[in-house]
Amino acid sequence: PPDTPKDFSCQTQDMKRVTCTWTEGETYLYGENSPRYTLSKTSSQKTVLCKASCSEQHECSCSWDIGQQWIWNVTVTVENPLGKKTATDVFDVNHRMHPTAPFQVWEDCTYTEITLHWNYENNEIELFCQTEVFQPDGKVELHNSSVADPKRVTVRGLQPYTEYTARVRCGAAKHFWKWSDWSQPLTTRTKEGTPSGKLDMWREITPVVGGRNVTLFWKQTPSFQANGKIISYEVTWEKIDDGSKPESISFSSVYNSTRIFLDNHSYRISIVAKNSVNFSLPSILIISGAADNSRRLFCSFLGPEELKEGQVNGTDDGVFISWEPRSIYDSYIIDWCNFPRLQPCDLQWKTFGPNISSAVISSAAFVPGVRYTFCIYGSVANRASLLERKIGYLRELPPHLDPIVRKVDLTYNSVTLFWDSYFTNNSEPGFIRGYHVYVSPVQGNCNLKGSEKHIRSGEPELCKYTIENPEEKRYTVKHLMPNTKYKIVVKAFTGGGETPIVNFRYIDTPSNSNILYFVFLLVIIPILVAAICHWKMEWVKECCCPVIPSPNKSKVLSFKEFKIDSGKVLKINDCLPDVLAVDSNPEAQKL
Repeated sequence: PPDTPKDFSCQTQDMKRVTCTWTEGETYLYGENSPRYTLSKTSSQKTVLCKASCSEQHECSCSWDIGQQWIWNVTVTVENPLGKKTATDVFDVNHRMHPTAPFQVWEDCTYTEITLHWNYENNEIELFCQTEVFQPDGKVELHNSSVADPKRVTVRGLQPYTEYTARVRCGAAKHFWKWSDWSQPLTTRTKEGTPSGKLDMWREITPVVGGRNVTLFWKQTPSFQANGKIISYEVTWEKIDDGSKPESISFSSVYNSTRIFLDNHSYRISIVAKNSVNFSLPSILIISGAADNSRRLFCSFLGPEELKEGQVNGTDDGVFISWEPRSIYDSYIIDWCNFPRLQPCDLQWKTFGPNISSAVISSAAFVPGVRYTFCIYGSVANRASLLERKIGYLRELPPHLDPIVRKVDLTYNSVTLFWDSYFTNNSEPGFIRGYHVYVSPVQGNCNLKGSEKHIRSGEPELCKYTIENPEEKRYTVKHLMPNTKYKIVVKAFTGGGETPIVNFRYIDTPSNSNILYFVFLLVIIPILVAAICHWKMEWVKECCCPVIPSPNKSKVLSFKEFKIDSGKVLKINDCLPDVLAVDSNPEAQKL
């Protein structure tokens, strides 16, 4: 059987004809068994008001002329061979007004207002209307018309030279029932107005003979509103210390920089933007003269001894920079080059308030392995002074080259390596933090005292020594084995690490000379002495073990009182002779 018609409701758009709508249910019966709808007065079911029609989306409707009757009680009946259902609606036509959508929407504009006009059918019906305005940022505002003037609404407080989209809908002013459908959207643009705010201006100063070349850059900041189409920029400069006539030059809106020459006097430079209505407020820079410590203007021309310099590190969001705040400045400016290896380098800058002493500088142009220089200025009364310089990387990479080892000193248990100072410049992909010395026997793993283990995939272990002083130019590896072949290499490293180890230097430690000397003393000399003794056997025997000892060589003949001239006298009782011989020479006879 059929379902009861859903959402049964009746309304009028012109106070002449009423349309009732409802949603039919699914019966799964077709052809002659399909549901049949009839709409009639509830008081007289036989009085059929209209014939219903249904769409493929199961939306049904039925319309009839109301004549002079305003109060209605109608019933919709649905039936098929399996049953019948009804739905009833009682209404006053005056309370069921659903106007048609407004048409012929047009506008009048100023630079901050839009007045929308429209028409609608059946002007004899009292309506009030609502306007929906889409802002550029996506926000939506609703504005209602007055009953006294229902065909117009004025939207105020808009931005000059800005595109807005609006549409209108209306409803009965008395006995409101439903809003009409929206009108077709109208897109319009407010007129141009005077530019608001100031341009952001900066400079790059290069000393030349007789003065300075000053390159001026400018850009529109979020606080600057062009309020129209910028036609041109006008740059003016004049000396501060005399009444000379200002000079000026105008540029098309496609330009954002220019170069001018200034002598060594102080200058006041200003720039304004112009649209078809008026000029913006001037942005001003003061360039100090040569007598005002103007070297503090040249970031790239000062050495580390003249300017405080530090290293900065990259983060996930950019390069973090901090500086020492000074209370005398009303703002700080940081400038840098997006492409430091090119000319022009695409100079960029950011301005910060007086209470800020750190910032993260980000740019889509920043790439790993490129050194960036950040110059920090303090500004007071539009006059900027250089304070600090920072150098750093978005992310450091390993160095391009290894140190060149110029000299190797070997002993039997150590090797001393000497290398050249590592040549560093702005093209290096990172700051040299120090050196690693790797050493290992050609055969087998390394296990030297005082070293770290360095494991390479599929390769023998190396001994690793770390030198954290980038100015160091020599290192001694100790505890080597004599008469052994070693491979050795020196690698520089940065915050991004070091390049893979590819080429080794091979060395051979000499034998231990102390051991040879010891062997020489213990073996060679005794053998040599034995050979000599064997060769001079008779002489040695005569000297060491004579058959008849010489009295002059006897230890017992050492008493001073028993001397005659230069000879020594033997006391018979001091020894037991084996043989007694009597000398027959005259001296012995005398004795």
